[in-house]
Amino acid sequence: MSADWSLAAGTLSVVPASDRPELLAEPVLDAVTALPPQDAALVGVTEIDPDVADTAAFCAQYGSPLELSANCVIVAGKRGGDVRYAACLVSATARADVNGVVKRRLDVRKASFAAMDEAVRLTSMEYGGITPFGLPAEWPLLVDAAVASAPALVVGSGLRRSKIITSGALLSALPAAEILPDLAREAPTAT
Repeated sequence: MSADWSLAAGTLSVVPASDRPELLAEPVLDAVTALPPQDAALVGVTEIDPDVADTAAFCAQYGSPLELSANCVIVAGKRGGDVRYAACLVSATARADVNGVVKRRLDVRKASFAAMDEAVRLTSMEYGGITPFGLPAEWPLLVDAAVASAPALVVGSGLRRSKIITSGALLSALPAAEILPDLAREAPTAT
């Protein structure tokens, strides 16, 4: 497993995450530190302007290819009085199939994106920086197959002022990760 950070970095300088721990939210730092050393070495981090943390603005500002960015979204599903959560990792050019694949995987009657304040509270990460690293251990991490096969990907760092770059293989090997081939649907293009 390897990651060529330059594929996704655009104009940014990327360093090993261990060199800049202040650029990772606390649960993210804990998760990256807990990785085996050979895996932790594949996690890069770069500082960004927090005003352009949202994916489209980030890619436009730094020349990072949109197809090498992945969004981590939190989904909540209900069955009876029980709320079940999952994190979905899909390419920035796609959307998670919340009402089909995710709903079936969580075995719930209804699923939707978690409210912003709820996602922030449950992950201890900043909105716009939520990442697959450091999520609650009991949540499944649903990874689209296209993300899993990407040679390098930009994901959040838990903070809006930085981004992580690593490989899809490493992300799909995280604890609780499940690769789902039909998780993502192509996002509609603006007309």
